[in-house]
Amino acid sequence: MKKISPFLVLFLILFGLWLLFGQPVRSPLNPEATPRSVTARGDLAADEQNTIEIFKNNSNAVVYVTSTALRRGLFSLNAVEIPQGTGSGFVWDNEGRIVTNYHVISDANSVQITMADNSTWKAVLVGASADKDIAVLRINAPKKLLQPITIGESANLLVGQKVYAIGNPFGLDRTITSGIISALGRQIKSVSGRMIHGMIQTDAAINPGNSGGPLLDSAGRLIGVNTAIYSPSGAYAGIGFAVPVSEVNRVVPELIKFGRIIRPGLGATLADENLNANLGVDGVLILGLEKNGPADKAGLRATTQYMGEIVLGDIIIAIAGSKVDSYDAIRTELERFKVGDEVMVTVLRDGTSVDLPVRLGAVE
Repeated sequence: MKKISPFLVLFLILFGLWLLFGQPVRSPLNPEATPRSVTARGDLAADEQNTIEIFKNNSNAVVYVTSTALRRGLFSLNAVEIPQGTGSGFVWDNEGRIVTNYHVISDANSVQITMADNSTWKAVLVGASADKDIAVLRINAPKKLLQPITIGESANLLVGQKVYAIGNPFGLDRTITSGIISALGRQIKSVSGRMIHGMIQTDAAINPGNSGGPLLDSAGRLIGVNTAIYSPSGAYAGIGFAVPVSEVNRVVPELIKFGRIIRPGLGATLADENLNANLGVDGVLILGLEKNGPADKAGLRATTQYMGEIVLGDIIIAIAGSKVDSYDAIRTELERFKVGDEVMVTVLRDGTSVDLPVRLGAVE
């Protein structure tokens, strides 16, 4: 076998390197370069056109809410205003009323509203409900700047229905995101600790700053108020919640009229869950009655003390046929009625179920 010359091997290596790296490099510049021709895209898709119209028709109704709080300076006793929080809201009517979340303005000393034209207006609180996480503000802006949002309905919503959220996430001016209704009838805990029932769950992107903004259907109507996100990091993770418009449209007029929600009640002091559990009560024990209140007039019995022994009162087990096992459950059932309505209250008395009609009164 003939031995290969090392010079031949070296030549082949050098020749290979020349082929790889030794070719002359063309200049990257071309003085005759021109823009490439544009390819016509044609008409926008129907769903794109609908999204554009929804944003165009509703973005002016969405406002930016900024709250500030007074704090004492670190090295002096002077009070200074510091940013407290930001969120979104929307124009409710031509009188300058703005709806937002209660938690956006809950601890604020002052609130400012920024409109679509970037003008800023000082807002005053009309009324708020911590239980529903809804607040109503008012500004003295001219009517030409006020574009009330279109009200829809939430009773006939369907899972899978397309929805749109408009707000100011992370302070970015008027952003629209889209998604679907992921679930209905959810419940989340409000800032007051009470559960908000019947919530809309959506996968439309809702981030900090979207709170208080509108959730719209494909017709551009308000179907909910974006309230919270479910996320370990605090940023959008695919699950957001909105208070249904049916609840908003019930609560907001009361806040405008009275500054608070006038709740229908029994006029009774009820045991909390811990006491009911300790007593082994399957229901809600009545501890006391407001004298001449609704429950007192209806003949319900309170817990009393006789000869040094505690005599348990009536135990409420149902409201209007719906079983209840907690104070929160009773309040939730009573919210379906108005002050003055007569409601059948079912109690357990001496081991026997008794139905008593109660005409509801106003409670704080």
